[in-house]
Amino acid sequence: MPFTINERILWTIGGIYTILVIASVVLWLLKKRGIQLKEVEQRVRSWWVMATIFVVAISISRNISLIFFALISFLALKEYFSIIPTRRADRRILFWAYLAIPIQYYWIATEWYGMFIIFIPVYMFLYLPMRMVLIGDTKDFLRAAGTLHWGMMMMVFSLSHLAYLLVLDLKDGTNAGGPGLVLYLVILTQLNDVTQFLWGKALGKRKIVPKVSPNKTWAGFLGGLLTTILIGGSLAPLLTPMNWQVGLLLGALIGMAGFIGDVTVSALKRDLDIKDSGQLIPGHGGILDRVDSLTYTAPLFFHVTRYFYGL
Repeated sequence: MPFTINERILWTIGGIYTILVIASVVLWLLKKRGIQLKEVEQRVRSWWVMATIFVVAISISRNISLIFFALISFLALKEYFSIIPTRRADRRILFWAYLAIPIQYYWIATEWYGMFIIFIPVYMFLYLPMRMVLIGDTKDFLRAAGTLHWGMMMMVFSLSHLAYLLVLDLKDGTNAGGPGLVLYLVILTQLNDVTQFLWGKALGKRKIVPKVSPNKTWAGFLGGLLTTILIGGSLAPLLTPMNWQVGLLLGALIGMAGFIGDVTVSALKRDLDIKDSGQLIPGHGGILDRVDSLTYTAPLFFHVTRYFYGL
């Protein structure tokens, strides 16, 4: 099923690449002056690749987009399982956890909202412990079940809300549709991360959660939040059925939820005594490092949008 990529989406995509061009030119000029920012250069190069893959994935067809998001869930869950301690007996259970991914995205493809919303939090929640019991190993059973369910809820259930935006029926047919909603959410979530980092580097002194993420500051959080609110209000009439006033509120929601998602995964990594969840994305770490904020922003944005603007 092909998407209709209208002028609003094309302008937004053009804006994304314009920002990347400006960032690349600034880094090149700084390098010519002898200022080396290798980590930032790595991040910008990775953003070129990620932005291009993302744009292509949401531009070709709905099915390609759903496969792309299912792959993101798979990689995030695989990365999660690779960093948490698991019992040898549970390795057979991981098969069922991975199998839940195509099933969950099948409910999205068929637009079966009822199964989409209960499959993982109800049926998989009940099924996986039963399979663990049948194996017969009760040592560390509670810890194993808890870590398994938490990973599925975050990496599969939460992230799949992003994909469901693509098939969400909206009351206002004049906007950019499902792809517009996805673009809006991803842009705000990722810019919130970037601007919190930049504001924190420029003005940050007072730590906000020093025991969880020492680099997070009040200046970074508030500066990123304000920036996300303003961008949310500006982009809402372009990409969503909301007006700019609602966009400001959604910007605040995404800014705060994105921060919470980020520090939640930071708490996980600090507990496991690791810096990054992986090395797949140069300058960024792993997939989980890049989608941590989306695990919180995607379900919240989806349900607000569906409640007020869905059919």
